Amino acid sequence: MIGQVKIIGGGLAGCEAALFLSDHGVPVTLYEMRPACSTEVHATGDLAELVCSNSLKSTDPNTASGLLKEEMRLLKSHLLEIAEACRVPAGSALAVDRKQFSELIGQRVTTASIRLVREEYTQLDSEDFRRTAVMICTGPATSERFMRTLSRFMSTTELFFFDAVAPVVDSETIDFSCAFEADRYKEEEGGAYVNLPLDEELYGRFYRALIEAEKIAVPDFERKYLFDRCQPIEEIARGGYDALRYGPMKPIGLIDPKTNREPYAAIQLRQENAAKNLYNLVGFQTRLKWNEQKRLLRLIPALREVEIVRYGVMHRNTYLNTPKLFDAHLESKTRPNLFVAGQMSGMEGYMESAVSGLVVAGQVLRRIQGKPLLDYPIETMVGALIAYITQADPLRPMYANFGILPPVKGKKKEIRSLKSGRALRAMEAFLSE
Repeated sequence: MIGQVKIIGGGLAGCEAALFLSDHGVPVTLYEMRPACSTEVHATGDLAELVCSNSLKSTDPNTASGLLKEEMRLLKSHLLEIAEACRVPAGSALAVDRKQFSELIGQRVTTASIRLVREEYTQLDSEDFRRTAVMICTGPATSERFMRTLSRFMSTTELFFFDAVAPVVDSETIDFSCAFEADRYKEEEGGAYVNLPLDEELYGRFYRALIEAEKIAVPDFERKYLFDRCQPIEEIARGGYDALRYGPMKPIGLIDPKTNREPYAAIQLRQENAAKNLYNLVGFQTRLKWNEQKRLLRLIPALREVEIVRYGVMHRNTYLNTPKLFDAHLESKTRPNLFVAGQMSGMEGYMESAVSGLVVAGQVLRRIQGKPLLDYPIETMVGALIAYITQADPLRPMYANFGILPPVKGKKKEIRSLKSGRALRAMEAFLSE
């Protein structure tokens, strides 16, 4: 009989899972190796540190990410509640103050009946799975030591893809006279984004400088292992001269008040924290050398004197072959009471990772209670994501999107709202059973 749960990894999935189980009186030990054993992408030892963007994407329920949040609300997600408590302006997106977000999660974990162990977990080979359930939530920056142990324990080889992070700049070093605040497609003045317009001549200079810029060598790097939603800007530029103008530098829906027209291209800055002293460059993930990043950004009038407080970097993310190793409940096919959640399972995205921790914690609770494990409705975003990562062949990391939901009949412009409505009804019915 299971008497305790060990959660390996204090990221979003691990913290969400630990808080859920603690709510239900389950003895939980949460292992987090940082700060004693850090990674190439983490800057602190904080729980649930956001290492890429500070945006948790849209809150509009007629978007896939917005629908996922509404389902998480029904599931009583701790992390969604905390994210909303430390929200910073970002239009319809839920962006958070990173530091406050991690601090609030840390405070909640500390005040809950959760034993937090600040060391690398090494007991997998000797664990008694008859009495202990283990959740692997180590995330994409899993240590090589633990990955070797896990690979040997499960007789598997690791999978990976490459991810990249965008630069963050000091707002006091931005020349706002060369920028304008506006949200895309909004006519009124002001907005959550700072927009830096580029004319055709400046865009050409920027593009050529980007193409010629030196990159940091990344071991084992191959373009096919890049995750689509986090393509480095220099890789996007390789798609052609206009690729950036139809990607992270698209001007559509932005009207420059100085010209009363859309600029030829635009760079967007998004507020990074509540103090408004840091901004990140939207879509500017990169693996350029640091001096090249500085040189490129200073081509832009508003950024000529900019101070970069965090440079963009690329890192290797690790995930497991979930369809081969785990069942539809994210439990090991060969090791009962061993579960996986978060980005290690193939979930891509902050909230996707968090909700997987919540769902798997629910399955662990039912195992402890002697109840059968649950199959989430495929009509829900949660159910569709789990179905995808446990069935896809080959597996590639997946984020919330309407394409993985079953078809629905209706007019093209109504499809998203119809799928969203159906998903929420299905989740409500599922939870009421």
